[in-house]
Amino acid sequence: MLFLPAAALCCLCSALVTMAAEQLIQDDLTLTGRVAESVSFTCGGNEQCADRDIDWYQKNETYRMILRINTNDCSVKSGYGHPQKDDFSVGDKQNGCKLQIEKVKPDHSATYYCVCYMKDTHRTGWWYFIFGSGTKLSVTDEQVVKPVVSVYPAASRAHLEGNSSLLCVASAMFPPLVQFSWKRQKKNGGEAEELPPAEGEQLELREAGHSASILLIQEMDTNTYKYSCWVKHEGGTVEAQTQQEVPAPAASCPPEREPADLPALQPADLSFQSQCRVKLLCLLYTVLIVKSLVYCCGLSLLMILTNKGPSTNCTHAD
Repeated sequence: MLFLPAAALCCLCSALVTMAAEQLIQDDLTLTGRVAESVSFTCGGNEQCADRDIDWYQKNETYRMILRINTNDCSVKSGYGHPQKDDFSVGDKQNGCKLQIEKVKPDHSATYYCVCYMKDTHRTGWWYFIFGSGTKLSVTDEQVVKPVVSVYPAASRAHLEGNSSLLCVASAMFPPLVQFSWKRQKKNGGEAEELPPAEGEQLELREAGHSASILLIQEMDTNTYKYSCWVKHEGGTVEAQTQQEVPAPAASCPPEREPADLPALQPADLSFQSQCRVKLLCLLYTVLIVKSLVYCCGLSLLMILTNKGPSTNCTHAD
C-alpha cells in the first residue's frame, strides 16, 4: 500500500520536471524604439515544438494572436483577426525567423510572447503549450538608461535564525524591467559561478523606480563564499559595485549599522530597504508555516496507511 502513493508521486514529479525544463527563450527583456523605427523579436528553443510552428501573441490587457511562423522555411500563416496584422512580418530569416515590425507606432507598445505546443509524453493524445518569458516593447523618445546597482545586508542574523540574506537594489533605470542573477566565488579564490535559483531561496520585489532581489543564504555557506549581484537590462548587464561577504555569526547581535565599505544609502533606499525587510520576514514565517503543514499532512497520511489493514471476517461453524 505504501508503495502506490510513492510511485504516483514520483511519476508526477518526473512529469513536472520534464515540463519545467521545456521552455522557449526570449533573450530580450525589453525593446525601446522610436516611432517609425524597425524592431524585431527573437525566440529560441523552438526545436522541441511540434511541426516547428511558433505562434506570436501580443498582450496589452488580454492576449491576442498575431500570426504563426513555421521555422523550417519561415512561412507565415495569418488570418487570426488581429487589427494590426499588416504591420507584422518575418525578418532576418537566416537567423531564426524573427517577428518584425517595420515601422513601429505608439499603439504597438505591448508585451510580445512566442508560444508553441508539444505532445504530452505521459498522456497519449494530450498536448500542452509552452511560452517564452516575453519581450516588452516601449515606443518612446526616452533614452535607455542602465540601472544603478548596490548590495546590502537585508536583515540581521537574529531574525533569520542563523542564516543570512543579501539585498540587491536596482534603481534609476529606463525601461524599468530588469532580471536579477546571483554569483558566488570561494573566498580562497577560484572562478565565480552563477547561483541557480534552487541554491538558496530568492525573492524579487518591484516598486516604482526600484527593483530588488533578496538572497537567503544557508549558515554553512557564509564562511565559504562571497556573493555578487548581476542585473540584466536592455542597456547592458550591470554588476553591483561591491562584492559582498556575508557577516560571520556573532555571539551577540550589536545594533545594525551601515558598513564603511558600502555606498551611502539615500533616504529613498532606506525606506525601500525597510519594506524589503518586512516582506522578507513575512516570507520566512510563511515558509515555516507551509513546511509545518506539509509535515503534518505527510505524517497523518503515513499513519492512516500504516494503520489500515485488511479486514477479516470470522465465521464459526455450528
